[in-house]
Amino acid sequence: MPNTQQLEDITTQVRRDILRMVHKVNSGHPGGSLGCAEFLVALYNDIMDRKDGFDMDGIGEDLFFLSNGHISPVFYSVLARTGYFPVDELSTFRLLNSRLQGHPTTHEGLPGIRIASGSLGQGMSVALGAAQAKKLNGCKHLVYSLHGDGELQEGQNWEAIMYAAGNNVDNLISTIDLNGQQIDGATETVLSLGSVRAKFEAFGWIVIDIEKGNNIEAVLKGMAEAKSKTGNGKPVCVLLHTVMGNGVDFMMHTHAWHGKAPNDEQLAEGLSQNAETLGDY
Repeated sequence: MPNTQQLEDITTQVRRDILRMVHKVNSGHPGGSLGCAEFLVALYNDIMDRKDGFDMDGIGEDLFFLSNGHISPVFYSVLARTGYFPVDELSTFRLLNSRLQGHPTTHEGLPGIRIASGSLGQGMSVALGAAQAKKLNGCKHLVYSLHGDGELQEGQNWEAIMYAAGNNVDNLISTIDLNGQQIDGATETVLSLGSVRAKFEAFGWIVIDIEKGNNIEAVLKGMAEAKSKTGNGKPVCVLLHTVMGNGVDFMMHTHAWHGKAPNDEQLAEGLSQNAETLGDY
């Protein structure tokens, strides 16, 4: 199990991967990807119980579903850096006939990808199905999902949130990336969510806040608490407070980098703020 410093080193390299992937094709979503780097690095390197290899059945291991599929750069980087496919394949991001499309897809058989998540709002429904399947199979492992806060404006989420609590799906941990930004501006301005905590609690969920969502130790501690709350008859929601564009100062705290690629000078500046740790592809 990697220690905190090793996880931080992986996170730094993941940020470099994100910047280089999006820059190469002048396309992609760096903001939310950078904001979720610590969470996904911790999830795949420490929090989840994973088995060697990959199969779509997912029997005998924890499962993860990415609902906000546009942050595929961070997902691909973390999968590659944890051994699901070669790191040098990251250089094919968004290229024609690549397995690493802008939104994850399953038809190319990329290891680690369980659902196509280009359309927002659908990931929790799939995660619920997987969680109930585990219960039917007598499997004690957990199901994790990740969602954007702006994504919660999609109505299907609330049907799934109601279903989860109504059917006591207590082997599910759904994390909401609360960065307060979406493609057109601040979530508060575009369509206010009000209190996300109050909403989930009203729907019958256990809710945990990770106030420092871009701190590895805080993520590990918060997710350990979330795991301890499973099996109690209720699904668990983690409110992950992050900064969009985290780790690259000119990308932070703004929606401007939701779906914008850095130019050559901006790439160089971003990389200079994140020293190479594990080797670029």
